[in-house]
Amino acid sequence: MKRILSVVMALSLAMGFTTGCAAGKKINVGRTAASLFISDEQEAELGKQVKKELEEKEKIKYVEDPAVVEYVNTVAKPILQAANRDRANVKWKLAVIDDPKTVNAFATPGGYLYVYTGLLLAADNEAELAGVLGHEAAHVTGRHSAQALMLQYGQEAIVGVALGKNPGTAAQIAASLAGTGTGLAFSRSNETEADELGAKYTSAAGYDPHGLVTFFQKLAAGEGKTPGFMKWLSTHPPSADRVQHLNGYIAKNNLTGSNQGTGRLAAIKALLKK
Repeated sequence: MKRILSVVMALSLAMGFTTGCAAGKKINVGRTAASLFISDEQEAELGKQVKKELEEKEKIKYVEDPAVVEYVNTVAKPILQAANRDRANVKWKLAVIDDPKTVNAFATPGGYLYVYTGLLLAADNEAELAGVLGHEAAHVTGRHSAQALMLQYGQEAIVGVALGKNPGTAAQIAASLAGTGTGLAFSRSNETEADELGAKYTSAAGYDPHGLVTFFQKLAAGEGKTPGFMKWLSTHPPSADRVQHLNGYIAKNNLTGSNQGTGRLAAIKALLKK
């Protein structure tokens, strides 16, 4: 019986499965299962351990210019406030990685968000940056990051990392995120939910929720031309169906927002190019 239950749970995690209850309210079984396997406190410790490995082993370099850091935090703040309505206990920590050749961003359990300067340079406007931040925040609120890590490395190994007892796995995770690896392997349903929640968070912050759509389209157009573009694209393939679904979701839910924010981003991009 225990074995059957474990298999059911694992399938639920892999699929990000959603089901109904007696009241007709949908419950994300994958998210619920993740909360059973790993606590909020363990997620926070897991993110902390991965951050340590990124800094000590992968030697990632953070942006030191306070103007750039403050700008990204200013854009992120209202988005993360909206995200906290779905998961109130997340204590967000945002870092800007100094790597202009890599277009990437990722999130780890515990609310750790990482944005590369290459992504800032690639975005045409603030709404596109906001869309990516909203999408990555949704991977945390939806517990997608924890689910993906448990599926890739196993529950025991991930809990061990959270307890500081498995530095080898922590190092593997950090290398995959910062190096040439594929990063976290999210299911299609997880990516769809992150797209939807990201658009919701972006809209709540006053930004055009289509920012993620235009960023997807830009990356797809640049595929194969610039190697650094492939980093975020490799884990977030912008298929035509995905773009169509997101546009439909925005329209169906009457998500509004007109802020493009081209002025502030242009000034930051000028600083980064110096």
